[in-house]
Amino acid sequence: MNQIHPLAIVSPEAKLGDGNIIGPFCVIDGNVVIGDNNNFMNSVTVHTGARIGSGNEFFPGASISTKPQDLKFKGEETTCEIGNNNSIRENVTISRGTASKGTTIVGNNCLLMENMHVAHDCILGSNLIIGNSTKFAGEVIVDDNAIISGSVLVHQFCHIGGFVMIQGGCRFSQDIPPYIMAGKEPTRYCGLNLVGLRRRGFSNETIEKIHEAYRIIYGKGLLAEAVEEIKNTLEVTPEIQYIIDFVTASKRGILR
Repeated sequence: MNQIHPLAIVSPEAKLGDGNIIGPFCVIDGNVVIGDNNNFMNSVTVHTGARIGSGNEFFPGASISTKPQDLKFKGEETTCEIGNNNSIRENVTISRGTASKGTTIVGNNCLLMENMHVAHDCILGSNLIIGNSTKFAGEVIVDDNAIISGSVLVHQFCHIGGFVMIQGGCRFSQDIPPYIMAGKEPTRYCGLNLVGLRRRGFSNETIEKIHEAYRIIYGKGLLAEAVEEIKNTLEVTPEIQYIIDFVTASKRGILR
């Protein structure tokens, strides 16, 4: 049974699962689908197009599936998909998609801290920690297990790899490959995310292979030459293949 505060407004067209708590001054629009056991604290707004899983908590002032801040948006029907067991803190804003991709996605088990923004058509993976006041422009992709500190500004179309650690206050317009730390001013490669990799159970042997791959990448002038050397000199484990695929597919160029 859902607990809906009498001061909340829930559209009769919204589809709710079971066990949800909807606090005072929340607004749930029509064309919204919500799973089970979510907690919407006071003053949360869920706009049209939201598709929310189960076990999430939304703190006061969060605004989900907002109209995209994109002048090309013409009111087309799009969605914002939120997975399961996420903690979405105070004043977080997540826009729904545009005609470009049609949806904005947040995975599972993410912590989105206070006042951060996820723009239209972003794709966020699972197990992410994203700090206070960090802002993602449109169509940013973040792979699983990334940690992004506070007040980070991410240019549109950037791709952030998995298992990275990004220092607070960074701003960048290039892709950040997996397993590394990025920081300083201007933002640049600062070595491997050793602490994060060890905490995630990566063996010393795997970490050394990743380290060698990046010694080659950042030691070569041409990325294509670096990729060929990696293929010829290193065992291509899943981790090394992930690096190869990431840097090869990069459209904005990788952080140097």
